[in-house]
Amino acid sequence: MSFALATQPPAGQMLQQSLDGLGIPLAEATFCVLDFETTGGSPDSDEITEIGAVKVCGGEVIGTFQTMVNPGRGIPPQISVITGITQMMVVNAPTIHQVLPTFLDFIGGSVIVGHNLRFDMGFLNAAIRRWGGPMLGNQRLDTLALARRLLNDEVPRFKLGELATRLRLPHQPSHRALDDAWATVDLLHFLIERASAWGVTGLDDLIALPTVAGHPQWKKLSLTTSLPRKPGVYFFTDAQDRVLYVGKATDLRSRVRSYFSSERRRKIPQLLRETAAIRHEVCNNTLEAELLELRLIQQHTPRFNRRGTRPMKPSFVKLTTAEAYPRLAVVRSTKGDGVYLGPISNRRTADLVVEALQSALPLRRCTTKIGRNGKAKRAGLCTAAQLGKAACPCTGELPAEQYAQTVSDAVRQMTSHPHLVLDRLSERMEHLASEERFEDAAAMRDRASAFANTVERSRRLEMVSNLGRVSLQLPGKNASVVHIDTRDFSLEECLLVGGWLNRHASKARVLQGSDALSSNLPRLPDFKPRTSPTLKD
Repeated sequence: MSFALATQPPAGQMLQQSLDGLGIPLAEATFCVLDFETTGGSPDSDEITEIGAVKVCGGEVIGTFQTMVNPGRGIPPQISVITGITQMMVVNAPTIHQVLPTFLDFIGGSVIVGHNLRFDMGFLNAAIRRWGGPMLGNQRLDTLALARRLLNDEVPRFKLGELATRLRLPHQPSHRALDDAWATVDLLHFLIERASAWGVTGLDDLIALPTVAGHPQWKKLSLTTSLPRKPGVYFFTDAQDRVLYVGKATDLRSRVRSYFSSERRRKIPQLLRETAAIRHEVCNNTLEAELLELRLIQQHTPRFNRRGTRPMKPSFVKLTTAEAYPRLAVVRSTKGDGVYLGPISNRRTADLVVEALQSALPLRRCTTKIGRNGKAKRAGLCTAAQLGKAACPCTGELPAEQYAQTVSDAVRQMTSHPHLVLDRLSERMEHLASEERFEDAAAMRDRASAFANTVERSRRLEMVSNLGRVSLQLPGKNASVVHIDTRDFSLEECLLVGGWLNRHASKARVLQGSDALSSNLPRLPDFKPRTSPTLKD
């Protein structure tokens, strides 16, 4: 076995296990180019006979690995004719289980590269499974797929030997593992240079390129060349410079280029067909990007943006405390005395919040007018009271003091103690499910979910409305500072800032202003329905 390491790469390059920075420049990425010779073509029934690998970084070789492997079985004569590997050459070689620990250590966290990589990874994964080790999570790059995209108009066939000859690569493959790995290294460097014409400068660009290049609009990929790897807002515009779509991103370059590969939304092909230019505006942080996106969508109303193009028309659930016998109502504003929950984006959700509270509290449900003397201007109990689901002052027999306690409970449960409502709804949901009344249980779950989400939204809006001007320092390499002034914010902007603070405030340090950046009340449970795993045929 031959295992050689040349000079060590710069600090941090050898350990790229998570490859968090897929946007790292290609010159700083470490690639492990590998090739196997085997006894046949099936990873389930055949074995590896030779391993060859070359590790490169920035165009420089930093290590090589080569060893024969005893397959524990005979090598078919036709395989020996092709590879030149005979039984005598492997009889004293180590087994794959003896080789694997050293070889996996050599691979480390580098990007695994191969020509028709699926073949080699099939054998490597099979060997790891039999050995009992953890499967590799490394990023992978297949030079066969990359060559098919970049050289499709230049060469008729994409076998490694054909490419090495036509491209006049320094090394020629010979059906021996290390020779073939060297030829693949040459091909990788050639393809990286060719890919640079399409603005490929980072590792994520290169890995995505085989898919991107197959996109019907992939020629427009060059429109993304100037995009930086920074947070900001991007604009797709048409030939008349009309804004078609506005979006935000933590990494502008990576996000926009994903439209040519992983994006699957139905309107994306039409958007790309109409796009003539892609512009951007860099922001200092993600909050600035989110706010700018919201304002630009409202300003331009792009036809490919579905959300945010129309002013929000919120609803609120109100407890009408100014009345003698308060009740719940869905209203459009927060004018007048009362306890409010919201804003709520649609009437259906508002109705669910009302139903949630009415399921937990015997608040009156009728709209009967009550006179100054506490007497109802109608005779007889309303339907909800007759069914025993609500306290009703309709007959004038319900003492105001008794109903006041119900109102007091409602105020507490709408503000500081919403978990009391959710606990009662959860109990009913479980009871209904135990009786196999699943539709009724789902309806109860929907009420709980609407109520929990609305309470969280109300808390968020109250917190931001009282915030004023504040400066925060976020953790991280750049330790960016975020300045917020909510005094002139719209309702949508306040909700956006509240959501951002919920996600980031616990990690931030307050430099100026209020430190009440998140609710001191416990977070409410999530009642979203759980989906079962999809079964494959």
